[in-house]
Amino acid sequence: MKRYIKNFIPVTAIALSLGMASCTDDLDVNPINPNLALDYDVNGLFNKCYANIALAGNGGANGDCDIDGLDGGTTGFIRQMWNSNELTTDEAICHWGDDGIQSFCYNTYDASHPMLNGYYARLTTGISYCNQYLNVASGHDDTMTAEIRFVRALHYYMLMDAFGNIPFATTLSEPSRLTRAEAYAWLVDELKEIEPNLADAKAKNSSDENYGRVDKAACWMLLSRLYLNAEVYTGKAEWQLAAEYAEKVIKSPYKLHTEGANGWSAYQMLFMGDNGESNAAYECVFPILQDGLTTTSWGTSLYLIASTFDADMHANPNDAGTNGTDQNWGGNKARPDLIKKFFPNGDAPQVPAYEMTVAANDDRALFDGVGRGSIENSKGYLGDFKDGYAVAKFLNYKSDGSATHDACFPDMDYFFFRVAEAYLTYAEATARGNNNTATDQGIIYINELRTRANASPKAGYSMNDILDEWSREFYFEGRRRVDLIRHGKFGGNGDYMWQWKGGVKEGRNFEETRNVFAIPAAQVKGAIIQNPGY
Repeated sequence: MKRYIKNFIPVTAIALSLGMASCTDDLDVNPINPNLALDYDVNGLFNKCYANIALAGNGGANGDCDIDGLDGGTTGFIRQMWNSNELTTDEAICHWGDDGIQSFCYNTYDASHPMLNGYYARLTTGISYCNQYLNVASGHDDTMTAEIRFVRALHYYMLMDAFGNIPFATTLSEPSRLTRAEAYAWLVDELKEIEPNLADAKAKNSSDENYGRVDKAACWMLLSRLYLNAEVYTGKAEWQLAAEYAEKVIKSPYKLHTEGANGWSAYQMLFMGDNGESNAAYECVFPILQDGLTTTSWGTSLYLIASTFDADMHANPNDAGTNGTDQNWGGNKARPDLIKKFFPNGDAPQVPAYEMTVAANDDRALFDGVGRGSIENSKGYLGDFKDGYAVAKFLNYKSDGSATHDACFPDMDYFFFRVAEAYLTYAEATARGNNNTATDQGIIYINELRTRANASPKAGYSMNDILDEWSREFYFEGRRRVDLIRHGKFGGNGDYMWQWKGGVKEGRNFEETRNVFAIPAAQVKGAIIQNPGY
């Protein structure tokens, strides 16, 4: 299992023209000059492009980081995507004293923010790895080339979404600058160009060849996400195209996972230690592979599992443990606004997660309230982990009861794209052209998600209802900020408040310029300019 990034072959060191410097000494190879015929391993370069999303560096969790001067755990691709898109919203808050946590939780981040610096560096480093592969091996295999171009596009998408105007290069050269609209246009053209050379869409689990590699469905999913947010990025809406590409995914071999097993719900199985082995894998269009022995990271699945649990929580009623690992960091927890998506009156009981779902009549309400007293984060960032309710969504237990590979590092793959996203994308995009009310087919798709979670279907959905369904289905999966911005509920003079928004308990508006993050100060050089408001 977890084959494609199981064994790393150190790649040739790269002069990272897009941002931070590579740890060239740790890679222990010669620098690249495109005019020199140096030996390289195609599979090693190929694997490295994927691995940047999953690992801090070649040595896994306890090896050296690929980015000079930054800690491998805190520069994890998923970890910083999560921090920037969750801690800034109505879903998550953290009380840790890490530099940058408070400004995320209170929406006061600026160009000196250390986590944004790490996120920017991780993304630009990944782009450079892809450019290196394409520089020396683009003629090796058409499908592999298309995959690496997709991986590069994914990094560029995340960079553009977070930072607006971005450095851009398709070779190992000094970057130019693209505005957000220009980056959007390039991404659309790039994804359409590579689509024919990607493998046909095929639902896979870890026993199948090419599990973990992208295919046409991943391309459709990223296009649908781009089109859904096109109005934010360019000023011009593309709702019809968002629905069109979402429906391609819906009609593909990938399917919603709807059958639970051994007391675990179908929804919970999407976030467990054997999600790559069970039928839950067939919902995942693009998994980020993790394995407790061969593919380890402090900043991917373990971060989601350990940061949301303390030692008093028990997610499995049949086990004395907590979350399936020996790690319980007690940091990231739910804001009351998230709990109220399932308990509108704020009356969530003080019970463990496996009882909370029953009280909510929704399998997605995976919250722990034992010994917590109130859903409120009364002290905000200064509170402790029991000041408010916890989230027990991510686990390293296996649904079949078998043992995991390691007591510390999880086997849980991170499902970057799920078919459920296509369902909600279609529902929202078609509602936008229907007086902001869900169409008949959109209602069907949302109700399929609710039915999967044993929640009652509804006869109709307004745009606010759809936004709430995005939260119920995808909370703590690293996308909430994007959805709030698209709905006009983030920065600016909006009417939507959440607890501690803007650093005030009752919430306050903050500047619309904060819908885009500040570019780290050290990266504002050459063609790159700082975003307005910073």
